[in-house]
Amino acid sequence: MNSTGQGSLNQFDYFSETINLLYAQEMNLSIRQLTTFREVMRSGSISRAARTVGRTQPAVSTMIATLEAELGFPLFIREPGKVTPTPEARYFLEEAEAILARIDRTKQTLSKIGSLEAGRLRVACHPAASGHFIPRLLAKFLADKRGVDLSLIMRSSDIIEDLIASQQFDIGFAETPARRASIDQIDFDLECVCVLPAGDALADQAEITPEDLDGLPMAVLFEEHTTATQTEAAFASFGAHFNKRLELRTHLSGLEFVSEGFCYMLCDMITAHDYVLKGANRRQLVLRKFRPRVSNSVSILRPAYAGRAILEQAFSPVLTSAIHVMQADMEAHIAGASTARPGNQSAAPE
Repeated sequence: MNSTGQGSLNQFDYFSETINLLYAQEMNLSIRQLTTFREVMRSGSISRAARTVGRTQPAVSTMIATLEAELGFPLFIREPGKVTPTPEARYFLEEAEAILARIDRTKQTLSKIGSLEAGRLRVACHPAASGHFIPRLLAKFLADKRGVDLSLIMRSSDIIEDLIASQQFDIGFAETPARRASIDQIDFDLECVCVLPAGDALADQAEITPEDLDGLPMAVLFEEHTTATQTEAAFASFGAHFNKRLELRTHLSGLEFVSEGFCYMLCDMITAHDYVLKGANRRQLVLRKFRPRVSNSVSILRPAYAGRAILEQAFSPVLTSAIHVMQADMEAHIAGASTARPGNQSAAPE
């Protein structure tokens, strides 16, 4: 803790305090003056200090005289051929060296921020991406950035929208919100897929429709969610009975029910990709195309009224690329399902 009871200064407050010290008491002190003074103290000679700082001897003499005028007291006793520091000069040297050292450290920190070697990335993501997709991506992104800190939280999409709009986080990944001026967003229309038990009779089909699921038990998200309304509308358009047996907050929780033959489910692409196609459930569950199409749009969200953080600018393209790769993986898998024929088939859930 510092003398004010606050925690240690962050890098920007630290830099600001350093500058304030330079201009304390309305003194127009410069970094060059402090550097020149330090070299005179170290070398004990105006001429040697001039050679070190790359200035002429008269220029250094003038700079020291100007510094003394700003401070209001002499720093050196001048005698022919030499200068002798005053006691005040020795005390001021400690202050000057401390200020210059802090400025050097601040320059190094700012340089590391610019080269992605330091800083903090603040990320908010919705539940579907919080388990594997975003953490796995961030782990790879930060692997060679040991000086970068991360703030990662999981919140509902509407909360993430407000966090980004209020500039509390650098980047958000959430279900697509209505557009607003305070948010810059990149939208991705991701297709939902039908999740079936691996041995189910319907798993032999390349494409599932509401007619195939007529009256069969379904797991869906809460009724206000867009995938739930789209699913119900799809059944209605086919004149099929929509048997909602389970209402869930996330598709992830429904995978276990599907694997046990308890129900069927239309699942968002991120959950299907991470937990079925690439996850431990790939042997118990299969993914099939569903028609008519049900989509779950997601977006990369960034504050529109603030300058973009350097780390966010580097991470956004990585996230965008990962979304496209995931889409390609899923499309290839679904397309290949038309030639897949599971060996064991069983009756549909009742």
